[in-house]
Amino acid sequence: MSAGRTKVQLTEDEVAGLLGENLKVQVAANGHDGHPHLTTLFYVVREGKIAFWTYGRSQKILNLERDPRVTALVEDGVDYFELRGVSIEGRAEIVRDYETIFDIGSAVATRMLNAESFEALGDFGRETVEKQATKRVGVIIHPDKVASWDHRKMT
Repeated sequence: MSAGRTKVQLTEDEVAGLLGENLKVQVAANGHDGHPHLTTLFYVVREGKIAFWTYGRSQKILNLERDPRVTALVEDGVDYFELRGVSIEGRAEIVRDYETIFDIGSAVATRMLNAESFEALGDFGRETVEKQATKRVGVIIHPDKVASWDHRKMT
């Protein structure tokens, strides 16, 4: 790793902080024709891993069933010297267990709506997640390689 690269690399705590501060992840899976299929999803961090839920019949799930290799990107900043991010290469675990899907969906909904807790979303929130969980699957990204950067460290 070059000295410049080392200088901007995030520590483990900084990676955890960046993932905790952001809501959306770009996920790239391999499409059937070999081209990357890129999507943006709301996510949560579970046991240090990015997790999200999505419709079980979506193109991204079809792609991940065929080839579980995945790349995920969480980044923020506008100006060059503000850019920071985490890129994760790994394998997607598709979760079909209702309780785990509900758990991931509850956590995602809570974060999306900036609620204090899932219970704060009330009966409507619970019923919505319960219904959606029957149509969705969970995905947990198991990292093989993590790259990170924080251009604020350059100044």
